[in-house]
Order: sequence, then C-alpha cells, then structure tokens
Amino acid sequence: MFKRILIANRGEIACRVIRTARQMGIETVAVYSEADRAARHVALADRAVPIGPPPSASSYLAMDRILRAAQDSGAEAVHPGYGFLSENAAFCDLLEKNGIVFIGPKAGSIRALGDKIASKKLALAANVNTIPGYTDVIESAGQAVEIARGIGYPVMIKASAGGGGKGLRVAWNDDECREGFQSCRNEATAAFGDDRVFIEKFIVEPRHIEIQVLGDAHGSCLYLWERECSIQRRHQKVIEEAPSPFLDARTRRAMGEQAVALARAVDYQSAGTVEFVVGADARFYFLEMNTRLQVEHPVTEMITGLDLVEQMIRVAAGERLAYAQEDLRLDGWAIECRINAEDPFRGFLPSIGRLVKYMPPAELPGMVRVDTGVYEGGEISMHYDSMIAKLVAHGATRDQAIARMREALNAFVIRGVSTNIPFQAALMQHPRFVAGRFNTGFIAEEYPHGFRSEDVPHDDPALLVCVAAVLHRRYMDRAAGINGQLRGHERRVGPDWVVILDGAHHPVTVSNIAGGQHVAYRGEAYTVLSDWAFGHPLFRGTVNGREICLQVERRNLVYRLFHRGTQVDVMVLTARAAELHALMPRKPPPDLSRFLLSPMPGLLREVTVAAGQQVRAGEKLAVIEAMKMENVLRAESDAVVKQLLAKAGDSLAVDQPIVEFR
Repeated sequence: MFKRILIANRGEIACRVIRTARQMGIETVAVYSEADRAARHVALADRAVPIGPPPSASSYLAMDRILRAAQDSGAEAVHPGYGFLSENAAFCDLLEKNGIVFIGPKAGSIRALGDKIASKKLALAANVNTIPGYTDVIESAGQAVEIARGIGYPVMIKASAGGGGKGLRVAWNDDECREGFQSCRNEATAAFGDDRVFIEKFIVEPRHIEIQVLGDAHGSCLYLWERECSIQRRHQKVIEEAPSPFLDARTRRAMGEQAVALARAVDYQSAGTVEFVVGADARFYFLEMNTRLQVEHPVTEMITGLDLVEQMIRVAAGERLAYAQEDLRLDGWAIECRINAEDPFRGFLPSIGRLVKYMPPAELPGMVRVDTGVYEGGEISMHYDSMIAKLVAHGATRDQAIARMREALNAFVIRGVSTNIPFQAALMQHPRFVAGRFNTGFIAEEYPHGFRSEDVPHDDPALLVCVAAVLHRRYMDRAAGINGQLRGHERRVGPDWVVILDGAHHPVTVSNIAGGQHVAYRGEAYTVLSDWAFGHPLFRGTVNGREICLQVERRNLVYRLFHRGTQVDVMVLTARAAELHALMPRKPPPDLSRFLLSPMPGLLREVTVAAGQQVRAGEKLAVIEAMKMENVLRAESDAVVKQLLAKAGDSLAVDQPIVEFR
C-alpha cells in the first residue's frame, strides 16, 4: 500500500480523498493555486504545495507543476478527483513515465472511453445499446445542419471531450443547430482544448441513469447498481439518487451487464461510470463512460456500504477486489443534493463572496452525510465551479430518505452568498419528484419561467405566523428588561400583535409559559416550546408536540423565515402600528430598462454591438464567463445602442451596466 499520495484537485473532492486516505493510514499532499491558499483541503492535508496562479490552466491543469509537486513531496501516487486532469490520458502517461501511480484507470482505457466518438464505436463493438447519430468529426455548421436533418430533429450536439454540461446543446431546428454547433465548439475549446463535436438523436422524455462499475488488474469487474440523475438544470445534475425509482430488476441487471461488458472491452481497472439515457419505454442507450470518480458517488456508497475512494486506491496499489457480483447487496435508498453558490431567484446566476456563516446539518452515520470543501469565513471564488457541498440522506425507503433530506435542508445555514437550498427544498416536496414521475426535462417543465418564491407555497402558514409571533415576543421581552427605566413607567409587553405576512394581517395573542409561549391564532391554540437563543439562525423546538426546525434571521423590523423551500419576510407590529403601516407609500423601483446590466459577477468575454447600432429583440449583445460557464446576454426588445459602458476583458459586478440604449 502507498505511504503517501498527492491529490491533484481542490475543494470538496480533495477533502473527500484526504478523509479516506487518513483512515487508511496514508499521508496526503495537497496542491493549491494562489486563490486557494487558505482553502480547507490545504489545511486538512499533511502537506501542501503551491502550484501557480488562480486560472486552472496555470495551476490545476498544469501537468508539469503537479508532477514536480509529487516528486518533491515524495508522493508515490496521485489521485485526480474529478474534473481537471482526472480523464487526461497524457497526464496518466506522464506520471507512469516518472514512476508515479495514477489512481484511476490506465491511459489506454481513458483514451478509448474518454472520447465520446471513439467510445460510442467501442460500445457498438461490445454489443452495448447506442443512440442513432453521426460519430465522425463535424467540420462546419452547415454540415451539422445536414446531419441533423438526416437524423431528424430534435438532435443533441455534444463536444467529444465534453462533460459537466459544457459543450452540449439541444437543437429543434436549423437555426438552433447552427448556433448550438458554434457555442459547443467555443465552450469545448475553452474548457477542454478540443473543439470536436458530434450529433445524435435526442430521446424524448429521457431519463439519465448511470451504472457504477469497478474493475481490478486481475480480471474482476462488477457493477454497483445504478444512480438516477435525471433532475438536471441546463444539463447540470441537481439531485442524484440510488437506486432509480424507474427501473425494474430486469432492466437494472441488463444495464449493469452491458456496463461491465464495455468496461471489460478496455480492461478497465478502477471506479468508472457508464451513463445511459433511458426512454419512457424503458429502452436504454449508451451515452458515454466517465473514466473517473463521479461527483455523485456518495449515494452509491450509502446503498452498498463501500468506500469507492478506498477501492480506487487499493486497485491502483495492485490489490484484488475483495468480493464478487453475487456478494453485493442493495441497502435502502440514498439521495444527494448539490448545494451550489447560485441565486435560484435570479435565474440561478453564480454568487461569489465570503461565507459569513456556514453551518451544515449534523452528520448522522448511515443517515445524513455532508461532503464539503469550505468553512465559515472562507471565500467562494469566481475562478472555479460553484459547488459548496454535497448533502446526502439515506433511509430504508425512498420516502424516508426524502424526509431526512427535507429536514437536513431546513438545518443547512449559509449566509454571505446565495445558494440553491430553497430550490432543492422545493424539489424535495414536489409531487412529481415524490412520486418518481420525472425525466431530464422536469425542471424546465415545472419551472418554465424560472424559480420564484411564489412557486413554493407553504403547506402550513400558521406555523410561520406562530414562530414569527414567538420570535417578536421574545425580543420585546428582552428589550423591556433594559436597566434604568423610570419607576412606575416601565415598558410592559402586551399579548396582542399583528403578524404581517405576504401583505396580509394576522392578529395573534402571545403569552409566556414555562419553556416557551402560547399562541392563540384564528381560534386555535398553539404551544411553542424552544430553547432558541437570540441571534441563532436555527429555531428548533416543538409546536403542539410536533418537532420543527426553521431558519430565522432578524433584519431591523423584519423577520426572515425559511422552511421547506419557502422564504418569507414577516413583520410583527401592534394593531395601531399595523394600521399605520398599511398607509405607508411604496417607493417604486428605478427604471433600468435603458441599460443592459450584468446579471452576475464574471468576466466580460465579448461585446457584439457598437454605439449607434440598431438591435433587434433576441439579438446577442454580450457574453459573460463565470464559474467556467459561458452566458449569452440578449436584447429584450428592439433598441438603438447609445454607448458601451464596459469592454471585453473587464471584470463585472452584479448589475453593472454594460450597454446603454437610447
């Protein structure tokens, strides 16, 4: 077994590998860019080596620098994590040439399977079901249109070296095909240094289901069941679960056996994932094989009891797999939510900044797990992806796993940056998700106009009213105890209040009892018991004996409450103050329609218009790059450009003006 390994990655996955290595008694070496000098993985490792400036190309993708770090630190092997160099055959060759073990498959397997065009041909030869399409390199947008017409719309345009949703577009007509072809090539060049794309038939109502495989150097190859990854937004996975609520035992076994057949065809030695698209008729087709550890591997670990990182390390060290296919058992259900730094109420735009508060839910062995690479006070950088953490819940049944995930999301507190926790919480209680009736178009179908707070009506508004009333009563009681009050004129807190929620007035009566408060609301009695402390972001307790957990925050006169995806701002006033508040004028927002504003912080890659130019609705105006994704800004209506307020290469802040119109 290795004595020391280097992790050629950052963030959550670097911390994840360090945890397993430590359990195995293996020393770890971290690498870091200048932007990650104070990162969590740097602090956790036994040793850390700087490798360059923030851009990935100059640090985490710089093979020579990582090799030098491994040599200088005496590392015997390198674990690449996922992303960056994890599927780079040249990196694998470089390590091997210098006597360092790559903890992953052999370079030949990476080359054969890492290229989508080559892997599809391999799959055909191995009798694996494949999607109809054109697998040779496409040279121009015109050729792409001809091919798409031959296959029949809709088609999917994909970068050969793509992954993570980059270099991928769905086209329903010739115009979308031309534009999608060019965008895929641009994204693929920027992200992977390879502009080749191919086209295949787009399966209607598809599910994205993948099979985890594991092989060793002694001829053993197994499948560790499947993961359902159909809940996606812009081709990025949002929720993953294992097993799939859609597959029956027969289909599960057939997919597993085909995945193993493909892995055996290239003598696969490590953990890998064979991805399939599954139609509404349960027919499945090979998509690609990821020759690395997947982001969503924890759900497989939860239902199998295996540590996939440990298995990768043992296989790389030459050990045999310790079990056969018939030894594996599927235990319960696991669900993973990706917690990302993005604002779901602003079109999921990236959010960067400092984590003013970071309080993940408590980890419970076998029930709740949190994989993260951040800490309170740390910074979310614009240079890398937006993932903050992976939250995983396990249960004996799918319903139990969902229930545990709901409670864990309620208790996940993050301040300083926006996150997708409200969206994840909303999905966890969506009827279609709970019933398992979804496909990869689920989010687009259910939220066609984006995610809005009104899309998550709370199933128990009385709970929000009662908690807000209790919070206010406690603050008022504390204020009434101030020293130095004039005798006989002390502040007395009355029991009657008005809770203003979504503009509606809710009269309540709040009285103190042992351990909490009694609330009278609309003829009902609510006993609220809690040991909540002032300023704490979590309000835990019981309401009429039922356990509750809400996130709470006081902002001057407003109480912000978050529960099960619903976020509301509440005011609690006396009856007279509420009456006067209703008469207060509302200040209208400023008219910014004359400006094109940056919807996110990022790098302005391109401005496609000039002063005096007439633009039409839908016309491309600018391109912004943030967190490795390209975002195209378009004109909302016909207009004439008055002046440009920013130029290509500028770093933009949120809502910074780019173009002014006449």
